[in-house]
Amino acid sequence: MILTITNELAPATDLGYLLHKNPGRAQVFDLPFGRAHVFYPESSPERCTAALLLEVDPVGLVRGRGSTLGQYVNDRPYAASSFLSVAISRVFGSALSGKSRDRPELATTALPLRARLAVVPCRSGEDFLRRLFEPLGYEVSVEAHALDETVPDWGESPYFTVEISGLVRLRDLLSHLYVLVPVLDDDKHYWVGDDEVEKLLRRGEGWLTGHPEKEAITARYLKHQRSLARDALERLVEDEDPEVHDREEEAVEEKARLSGQRVGAVLAALKGAGARRVIDLGCGEGKLLRALFEDRGFGEIVGMDVSHRLLEAARRRLRLDELPDNQRGRLGLFQGSLTYRDERLSGFDAATLVEVVEHLDPHRLAAFERVVFEFARPRTVVLTTPNAEYNPLFEGLPAGEFRHRDHSFEWTREEFRAWAGGVCGRHGYAVRFVPVGPEDPRLGAPTQMGVFEVA
Repeated sequence: MILTITNELAPATDLGYLLHKNPGRAQVFDLPFGRAHVFYPESSPERCTAALLLEVDPVGLVRGRGSTLGQYVNDRPYAASSFLSVAISRVFGSALSGKSRDRPELATTALPLRARLAVVPCRSGEDFLRRLFEPLGYEVSVEAHALDETVPDWGESPYFTVEISGLVRLRDLLSHLYVLVPVLDDDKHYWVGDDEVEKLLRRGEGWLTGHPEKEAITARYLKHQRSLARDALERLVEDEDPEVHDREEEAVEEKARLSGQRVGAVLAALKGAGARRVIDLGCGEGKLLRALFEDRGFGEIVGMDVSHRLLEAARRRLRLDELPDNQRGRLGLFQGSLTYRDERLSGFDAATLVEVVEHLDPHRLAAFERVVFEFARPRTVVLTTPNAEYNPLFEGLPAGEFRHRDHSFEWTREEFRAWAGGVCGRHGYAVRFVPVGPEDPRLGAPTQMGVFEVA
């Protein structure tokens, strides 16, 4: 069984620093079930590929246990499985944890990486395989292998060669493989107990909660043990209290009454664009959704958020369960993430993102951009975000602090314009900027809004 990882960003040999493995020599690692070999089939400044070759000894695994022939003769030495996950954690443990002693900045950098699994078993078929990797933002290439073309009665082969590529941190790529390879195989070679729940939550941190297949991933990773899967899914739900969500930010902005002004500005932009079908991404407790629903000019309104608790708060705010049948079809809610490709986001006239983007980790911005502007691709995108330059004018906001403790960054006007311009250039949009709130002659308005239109 062989896994290769390729970096094509010069100097591509930086991959060696991240993996803590010298491209100039091959290495061998003893494992409980065989051996792992690490070597570099190619290593140049333009392109560098690291290979992890796994030798599984099926005889050694069962020797002396009175096992059947099927335990000696199987696909374990040739197909990716939980053996590969163990090898990744043992051989590439530092990279999996996001550590790089010699080049620490590389560990936090998204790189154009390509991973290839020579043979992967997936008895649920190619569609399920794609549903696991594509929502994570990967381009997926799949080659099916026939069992035996001369024996048609054998049916479809469960074996595939898979290649995934994307702009991603190495630690994230390895975490995705660590969790999803055994999920594809739907088996594990060792006993699964409570400690496996901890492994799943640790390696799934930051991506599993919002994955559209999280229930299937959890069940398969934990070998369909219902009590463990139930515990894992419950712990994936955010502990955040929806009744206090964004209260800190609202307290800072209260005097400027920005919340209402933002909603009004977004509504005006949507009406100006002629949007009828609108999806509010990161809808929170449903403030914008309620305003949209009360305006008969909007025919279909959908809200998406990563938090189940906030969606329940939105459901209560909108009194969704009390709506008459002729109105209920106008409004919908679902759970999802802005950094995972999701077919449910497609087909809308407009998408709104009100004070959302600043909550994303900077290294996930590229994935967010592709999800919204490349895959969902609504005709109009209305996005608001704080203007960091205005912050000193807020009372009670210490210098250098963000408006909300959950913000990962806050852009200046120049930074927002630079990011928006890049998005337009990459995805064929044009953008205009609208200040929201009382403007300061020098520092601008407290909220900056970009209205993106397909060019």
